[in-house]
Amino acid sequence: MSESLADVIEVAGGELRFLRRVLSDAGEDAWERLLEWLMDDWFRLDVLGLENIPAEGAAVLVSNHSGAWGLDAFVLQKALVRSLRRSLHVLAAPFVFGLPVLGPYAARKGAVPIDPRAAMQRLGDGELIAVFPEGVAGLEKPFRERYRLQPFNPGFAVAALHTGAPIVPVSVVGAEESSPRIGEVPALAKLLRVPYFPLTSPFPLPAKWLITIGEPIVPPERPRGFGARSEAARLLCSEVRDTVQDMVERERARRDALVR
Repeated sequence: MSESLADVIEVAGGELRFLRRVLSDAGEDAWERLLEWLMDDWFRLDVLGLENIPAEGAAVLVSNHSGAWGLDAFVLQKALVRSLRRSLHVLAAPFVFGLPVLGPYAARKGAVPIDPRAAMQRLGDGELIAVFPEGVAGLEKPFRERYRLQPFNPGFAVAALHTGAPIVPVSVVGAEESSPRIGEVPALAKLLRVPYFPLTSPFPLPAKWLITIGEPIVPPERPRGFGARSEAARLLCSEVRDTVQDMVERERARRDALVR
């Protein structure tokens, strides 16, 4: 290959990478503006209980996960950061970071792949993390089972016990109605290499959203033995799940009253 041709290819490659970066940035900016509009005008989002999140120091925010598209993670992160003026690291499934536009946007906003070590490191640094312990199972619920929490992964309880960070329960109401899961399309999920692809409204419906932050739950002192620690984490996980479920049921009634 001649030197001049190699130079042309190198320049073309650089321009292509630059164009891809520009398009990615434009997509992320457009998503940010759309998200703000959805929260403020389309969902008419209300956030209650912000005073329950520590103004400084570590805390683990634990929320239900609902709505076919998993939009609640993006809404929660943006709503809290713009209100608290604190960074918030959302623990997300690895596949999220491979999604066009949304993956780079999530990473830029501080999202990190689900990993107990990463969570403990950020808690040790005095930061806020948010987790959705239902995982994808929370999004796969059929609409008739909306707001019935799925089993929680106890990883967040292990991290809280290890670091002593308080757990702040969070309920999100509205996502189930804005993106009701009617079914799924396994072929598309396989093609896109994602856990599942929902059959739902392609654009969120205008349901009112209500995010409520409950009072912090202080984890017990960390037991010494492995078996005792596992049992303590299991009990703490169960307590938090019950608390979030109770909040969801109560806040659904409050949200409905606000709508009227």
